[in-house]
Amino acid sequence: MSTPLDPAYGLLARARDDLFVVSNLAQEPDAPGWVIGFHTEQAVEKALKAVLTAACIAYPRTHNLVMLVELLRRAQRTLPPDANDFSRLIPYGVVLRYDDLPCEAPPNVPPEWFIAVAQNTLAWAQTQISTKN
Repeated sequence: MSTPLDPAYGLLARARDDLFVVSNLAQEPDAPGWVIGFHTEQAVEKALKAVLTAACIAYPRTHNLVMLVELLRRAQRTLPPDANDFSRLIPYGVVLRYDDLPCEAPPNVPPEWFIAVAQNTLAWAQTQISTKN
């Protein structure tokens, strides 16, 4: 039997899949940083959208993490712990979506930062959604 929170839980499950990729690739010394960054951006994006979905807050079709956080802020919702740093992930979410790749590489970020941001955001999302039950 389905519940109104099923779409939110589905997004959260996909976010966990991205976190799995981030956590495992980050252990590989030769893993491309942009791939780890991309999956971190995806995990965060899906976690944000899961919380917005659970709260019945409409959001546009976007990959802009800052915009998604702003929707939460306007709705006076609790923000994720690393919300102020999400702009650092935007290049990783955009770079793979267009044929015109930028000449410069995305910023070099330590794999540990990616893991921490994804873990923190998913834990926050799980708490936000579980309080809806």
